[in-house]
Amino acid sequence: MLNPFPDLLVFSFFAPALIRIGVGSIFLYIAYAHAKRRDEIEKIPFPLIGASRRVVALSCALHVFVGGMLIFGYHTQVAAILGLLVFIKSFIIKNRYPSLVPLERPALFLLIIMCLSLLLTGAGALAYDLPL
Repeated sequence: MLNPFPDLLVFSFFAPALIRIGVGSIFLYIAYAHAKRRDEIEKIPFPLIGASRRVVALSCALHVFVGGMLIFGYHTQVAAILGLLVFIKSFIIKNRYPSLVPLERPALFLLIIMCLSLLLTGAGALAYDLPL
């Protein structure tokens, strides 16, 4: 089948970069949402650790760290694996702790697919990762 815009295929190396920046910005949004709902999240009794003030700080730090790794393209495949773990965990606990997960399940499912895509395709353009 003929491609209607064959000249755009030159830019296919930038597609993973757009996905990477989009997922990284979602991580930063989740960190912001957790910081904004700090008082509400601190009162949630989690299994094994109970209600703790450190949960919000650790969650924000994790989301900012992984989001920064994805935005700047630093060890993108490692960040994609961490993102997969975070989004799968969020997908599972969405019903039990709705205030902890600011995104809906369809959005989490799409983010899981995007992280899988980054894991398989690599960082793309404008990244610190170099393919070996």
